Amino acid sequence: MFLKPLVLPLLAQVLLTFLVWFYLFARRIPEIMQKRIDVRKLKDRAEGHALLPDSAAASNNLKNLFEMPVLFYVAILLALTLLLQDTLMVLLAWGYVGARYVHSLIHCSYNDVNHRFAAYAVSCVFLLLLWIRLATYILMN
Repeated sequence: MFLKPLVLPLLAQVLLTFLVWFYLFARRIPEIMQKRIDVRKLKDRAEGHALLPDSAAASNNLKNLFEMPVLFYVAILLALTLLLQDTLMVLLAWGYVGARYVHSLIHCSYNDVNHRFAAYAVSCVFLLLLWIRLATYILMN
């Protein structure tokens, strides 16, 4: 079975989301148990972060993976629909996904804001260029 070249970065981005989700619960559940927190006190994100600071960064990162990446998913699905899978699109998609992996790694580990922002900014540039490529293709055809 031949995979379309844009499907692989799409799947890699989905994998990242699940990896962060698993990481969050691998951190959060032991933290809840260790601190003997009544889960009814975790009604919203602010309360959860106040009571569970050790897993707050992973929680924030998971939330981030449902913000800008939505534009990535839409762009990739649109490109697949339009049969636009040239080398530039594939490279931009992998660049975006790679930067998101770096961002998540920083966010879920040492969480240096400057490093995290740099990775985020790079990912946004890749995403913008991906959309410019897509728009150019749509407007020229």
